[in-house]
Amino acid sequence: MGMPSSLDALIEGLRCLPGVGPKSAQRMAYHLLQHDRPGAQNLADTLQQALLVLRHCQRCNTFSETDLCARCQSPKRDASLLCVVETPVDLNMMEQTQAYSGLYYVLMGRVSPLDGIGPRELQLDRLLARAGDGLVREVIIATNYTNEGEATAHYLSQMLKSRGVGVSRIARGVPVGGELEYVDAGTLAQALRERRPLLD
Repeated sequence: MGMPSSLDALIEGLRCLPGVGPKSAQRMAYHLLQHDRPGAQNLADTLQQALLVLRHCQRCNTFSETDLCARCQSPKRDASLLCVVETPVDLNMMEQTQAYSGLYYVLMGRVSPLDGIGPRELQLDRLLARAGDGLVREVIIATNYTNEGEATAHYLSQMLKSRGVGVSRIARGVPVGGELEYVDAGTLAQALRERRPLLD
């Protein structure tokens, strides 16, 4: 006899998480059922609640419980700067730098033809409307430096420039505190290409 169908369904459900294969999903399912039923119930309840109340912010497209997220409503943010990121996690990383005070637009993905994700799937018309609202002076493209992220940045740059919007791209290079000995050749080459004069 095999596993009960509800247990099998739980294991299969856990596999939707990134990086979770069949063995990991099975381990998680057994742990929750054997050792942490209150934790399992809490997980189920909070997931259900999140699905009920979270939606996309109408301006920046990140997750929010209201039509406009607190960041978009804040009068302290610089509305002339719009930073485009791939995911809400990327937005959080940008915020942790405490070096940016503008607003955001979250793509919720990236252009990836192999995965069937093109400009239409990313609803780039919403980004165009946002960037062309008359307040935005500069769009900072902060997509990842992967092949898909680079393709997305190139597409966005062409699209925005053709409409007269100022566009910049976050730099890449040697990490703060990094030693050249441990930096890969591609990163070091990019740092050389993006060098800038020292200020007095």
